[in-house]
Amino acid sequence: MPELPEVEVTRRQISRAWKGRVIERVWTAKSSYFFLTPPALLRRRLAGRRTLELTRHGKYILAHLDDGARLLLHLGMTGQLTALPLVQDGHVHFIAHLTGGACVSFRDVRKFGKLEYIPPGKTSERLERLGPDALLIEPDDFHAGLRKRSIPIKTALLTQSILAGVGNIYADEALFSARIRPTKPARNLSRRETDRLLEHIKDILERSIAGGGSTINDYLKPDGRLGGYQDFHQVYGKRGEPCPSCDGSIAWISLGARSTHYCPRCQR
Repeated sequence: MPELPEVEVTRRQISRAWKGRVIERVWTAKSSYFFLTPPALLRRRLAGRRTLELTRHGKYILAHLDDGARLLLHLGMTGQLTALPLVQDGHVHFIAHLTGGACVSFRDVRKFGKLEYIPPGKTSERLERLGPDALLIEPDDFHAGLRKRSIPIKTALLTQSILAGVGNIYADEALFSARIRPTKPARNLSRRETDRLLEHIKDILERSIAGGGSTINDYLKPDGRLGGYQDFHQVYGKRGEPCPSCDGSIAWISLGARSTHYCPRCQR
């Protein structure tokens, strides 16, 4: 599933084609669980609206329209936003035709992506459930959020109500970089540990954004190219391989039904 870096890379690239343009018309596939807003309503409400900017909160992209409405987009597990010419293959669910001949398409093989129209002055339950963005959260808020949780720190990092945007890949990478064992109860981390962990989370997310995100299975940037940060992963997906920092090897466990990679020697 695309995490904060992949979504941010997508936002930045898709903004070049979308920002400032008027949506002339919208094409949608038939209604499915991909659409949180009925397709007919999307087509009606979006046509003629200018997109002022695209922002991001956690793993969500928000297109801000000139009438105060917003369009919420979530890539799900296999969603891809592109401004490239796209051949219809049965997996494209949404196309916004823009002034100047441009268009933005949302393709999703598994339909776990989401589209929602948010009327002016309203919000979305999905946004309401999110904690602060992982790149913007303050150390005090991060520490306070973890102090309330007895769950393992790895599981806490995946809890989007604590901080939004971190998923399986970057939780493993940040915990390794901060030398914290993923099974340690979140509330047992000291203030020094939570500050160190947050510093590593933000650093790794920023470096991944600069590298174009991580392509593991399906993720492609809007320009059709692969991400590059997967080449710099230290532990994620490296079960049984040598630890890059010691003579041990990378272990694998399941936490909250999620695969977790770590070094038993380095992470205490």
